[in-house]
Amino acid sequence: TEGPVIAPVTMDANDLQGATVDLVVGQVLNINTGDPAVDSYSGTVADPSVAEFVPGRDDGSATFNPGVKALAVGSTEVVLSNSDGGIQDLTFTVEVTE
Repeated sequence: TEGPVIAPVTMDANDLQGATVDLVVGQVLNINTGDPAVDSYSGTVADPSVAEFVPGRDDGSATFNPGVKALAVGSTEVVLSNSDGGIQDLTFTVEVTE
């Protein structure tokens, strides 16, 4: 059986630089991209066993922000890059607990 649904943590991309985001296993960091297109971000997770990057998308009827899903207990660095020029990479830490 599925456990209770864990509400995502929503943060603005601009607030992520140097931040530490606390998540529990199964929780998602929902990244509000602001002006840049939701699908213009890519993400690199240093330890893919701890968390995974979920690309943003626009399917025509709905827009989904990019995010980071917590997979297992641990800590990992995440680097968000934007394909639009002039936007610096955002580096932050995800700490995952049970």
